[in-house]
Amino acid sequence: MALEVTQVLLNAQAIDGTVRKQAEESLKQLQEQDLPLFLLSLSRELANEEKPVESRKLAGLILKNALDAKEQHRKSDLVQRWLALDPSAKNQIKMCLLQTLSSLVADARSTTSQVIAKVAGIELPQKQWPELIGSLLSNIHQLPPHVKQATLETLGYLCEEVSPEVVDQDQVNKILTAVVQGMNASEGSTEVRLAATRALYNALGFAQANFSNAMERDYIMRVVCEATLSPDLKIRLAAFECLVAISSTYYDKIAPYIQDIFNITAKAVREDQEPVALQAIEFWSSVCDEEIDILEDYGGDFTGDSDIPCFYFIKQALPALVPMLLETLLKQEEDQDQDEGAWNIAMAGGTCLCLVARTVGDDIVPLVMPFIEENITKPEWRQREAATYAFGSILEGPSADKLTPIVNVALTFMLSALTKDPNNQVKDTTAWTLGRIFEFLHGSTVDAPIITPANCQQIITVLLQSMKDVPNVAEKACGALYFLAQGYEDIGASSPLAPFFQEIVQSLITVTHREDAGESRLRTAAYEALNEVVRCSTEETASMVLQLVPLIMIELHKTLEGQGLASDERERQSELQGLLCGCLQVIIQKLGSSEPTKYVFLQYADQIMGLFLRVFACRSATVHEEAMLAIGALAYASGPEFAKYMPEFYKYLEMGLQNFEEYQICAVTVGVVGDIARALEDKILPYCDGIMTLLLRDLSSNQLHRSVKPPIFSCFGDIALAIGENFEKYLIYAMPMLQSAAEMSARTCADDELTDYTNSLRNGILEAYSGIFQGFKNSPKTQLLIAYAPHILQFLDSIYMGKDMDDVVMKTAIGVLGDLADTLGSHAGSLIQQSMSSREFLNECLSSEDLLIKESAEWANTKGLGPGNFIEEWAVSVTEAVSGMQVTEDFGTRVDVIFGSECINSLMFARVLMPYHHPLCAMSLTSSLPGTCNNFMGFAISTFWNLVSFNITKCNGA
Repeated sequence: MALEVTQVLLNAQAIDGTVRKQAEESLKQLQEQDLPLFLLSLSRELANEEKPVESRKLAGLILKNALDAKEQHRKSDLVQRWLALDPSAKNQIKMCLLQTLSSLVADARSTTSQVIAKVAGIELPQKQWPELIGSLLSNIHQLPPHVKQATLETLGYLCEEVSPEVVDQDQVNKILTAVVQGMNASEGSTEVRLAATRALYNALGFAQANFSNAMERDYIMRVVCEATLSPDLKIRLAAFECLVAISSTYYDKIAPYIQDIFNITAKAVREDQEPVALQAIEFWSSVCDEEIDILEDYGGDFTGDSDIPCFYFIKQALPALVPMLLETLLKQEEDQDQDEGAWNIAMAGGTCLCLVARTVGDDIVPLVMPFIEENITKPEWRQREAATYAFGSILEGPSADKLTPIVNVALTFMLSALTKDPNNQVKDTTAWTLGRIFEFLHGSTVDAPIITPANCQQIITVLLQSMKDVPNVAEKACGALYFLAQGYEDIGASSPLAPFFQEIVQSLITVTHREDAGESRLRTAAYEALNEVVRCSTEETASMVLQLVPLIMIELHKTLEGQGLASDERERQSELQGLLCGCLQVIIQKLGSSEPTKYVFLQYADQIMGLFLRVFACRSATVHEEAMLAIGALAYASGPEFAKYMPEFYKYLEMGLQNFEEYQICAVTVGVVGDIARALEDKILPYCDGIMTLLLRDLSSNQLHRSVKPPIFSCFGDIALAIGENFEKYLIYAMPMLQSAAEMSARTCADDELTDYTNSLRNGILEAYSGIFQGFKNSPKTQLLIAYAPHILQFLDSIYMGKDMDDVVMKTAIGVLGDLADTLGSHAGSLIQQSMSSREFLNECLSSEDLLIKESAEWANTKGLGPGNFIEEWAVSVTEAVSGMQVTEDFGTRVDVIFGSECINSLMFARVLMPYHHPLCAMSLTSSLPGTCNNFMGFAISTFWNLVSFNITKCNGA
């Protein structure tokens, strides 16, 4: 029997807060008292045509939320809870849901579609509800269009929730047939056609086999292209969204249709309404993304590793595509520069042009330059702005040789336009373009510098003047200054910015105090530029950087004085604190990198730490994170002296490590623990029990975001390195965690995002092993690690043979192999000999083109991993095994047991015997040795004769 929940659901939406709160409590109690009955009551409320629309909608929403959640741990709990329900209750709920698809109320149908998909997402992978898809497909043939529409919507949501491998190909074919037929121009209902088109978007991931079949692919593409011409705006928009998805999912299958698609998209860009035009442009941006990825991954060679060849669609379309995109640049909106969230045809066209430039390189320049030259000086602001935008859009992709001559001519003009053009949008785009010039054509890697002693002062003067302009122009000028400073990062002892350093810094600080600095991200951009100017400064301006310390400290102190602020004011204050903490972090890192400046700077350390501790009291996520990062920098600079701050700071470390909700803060705190461990070394020991307990708890939690777990493993390595053999007490807890994670990460995966995470996890595990080995080196407790070595070597074998590790993992992995050999010494040889791929892995790393990998491999090679070293360590083991052994009947058996008859290396064995004049050398090889041992020694001696000129006669004493 179901509960009567109508009034409670209506009260839960009441305007009166008291009534609403009581209703919410009642719903919570009902859910906790009898979950199956509660869910069944909601499903019946949703299915009942006589109930109010409002109560039905809320019933559906609560049902959906009972099945899914954003947090992974919560989602897992809800899935298990549903699966544990009584099958009879679940069946009744599902019958109500399917019944509701026939409702005359659109909101009820739509909510039900989502709930059915959520249930399917749980049950289909468990081989439950096998009749669902058949039931849905039977609805497609029903006459009422609203039932067909709701069913297609449900199929779309289902495809979004369920992985393709869960649905067999026969059912996939039927789903796609129903969806594509629903999209057909012959379908009389616009709602049905729209639902079908949206469903196809979600179903495309299921259509691999169908897109591999030319006839089926042709049919799907024809229907999608026809839908882009529908009289209905929503259908056209959904159809173009399908085309965008097809361009990325099935890039290698669209060649036969590319000319027709160009015609369709060009017509939409020029003639259709903006939402459709934006998707038409997005199609070409998506194709660019695909080709950029292919070209970056495989270069121009598609005969080797490339799974998908580059069809050069963009290069082929260039003569028609570029003019179309240039036209869009002239469709700006008034004041779009002041709207941070603005997105229109002009901006989409410019973004696509940037991607085209990255895709085709130099080929784009001659197609764009005439447009720039024609429009850059026109009286109409739209033309000047479009020309400037076009210029800025092609600065990444083409070679410096192609662009530098053009930029040298244009630079003076642009500097003049930035201060003198009467239109703010033109100045905004000009400042942005200057920033891109400095980002891509300025720096130590550029052969012909565009910034010279002749124009450097003018550039700085113009940028500083523009920082006084309206907020959006000033913000772009700060961005240009950021890249200008970044280009001098590797300049050496003297920077061209040094004579202007004080003026630049003062101008940036003045910007941060502007009353309108909160607009257009201006204050943030000013601090970002200041940080970069400091970071890239040279020793000649160190004294001026030092003068910034008390200045920023005063600014931070001011933000801590405000009391009783309104919520929006508190938010602004909190943002400013984050910016100031970030600025102090950069200053600390800069001054701490040089002994003379570090000594002077550390006189402020107590005051700075006091400010950071006060900032923690603000309890703002952003501030907490920035202050924590700054403290990590201070710990690194202070070294062992940081220990005096630990008693007061430790509680904040604990809070950060337990902050599962704001997992970024937890990740930052883990990193800071590593910084502190490196700074304090064994002085961190008194805090290690608490820290390790929290780190192990974090790893065990299913509430913590997975991205935090790799840095936790790295942190194990930092702690082990800091406390050395004192890490012994944590081995029994840390090593099983590492082994379990290693087994999980050793599996290869097809999904790119999962591969990135897996490599991150592998690297964290390897850094932990590296730190542990290094921490125990030269310790009498080294033997404790021997038991773990086989599993570590097996892990290295598995990730090497999986062939999907990235360069970072490869470098760390070969380093771990070296650490293992270095720390375990003579015990390592026999262990490494048992590894399936260590030798091959080392050789591959030694021949790597990546210098960091090669250096790590060369270091590892010096630690006993070379072939000669393998033999010597093996020889010692053999000698120990056979030394003093009597020649008896069981000797051959004993050798067999020690070495294995299938893999005896006779040369190694012979090398053992010669220097030690073992009695075996004096034996008669024809009769004295029985069985296996006789064969073994005969082969060993003969090999020795050939390879090292061993004198058997002499050995026999003849």
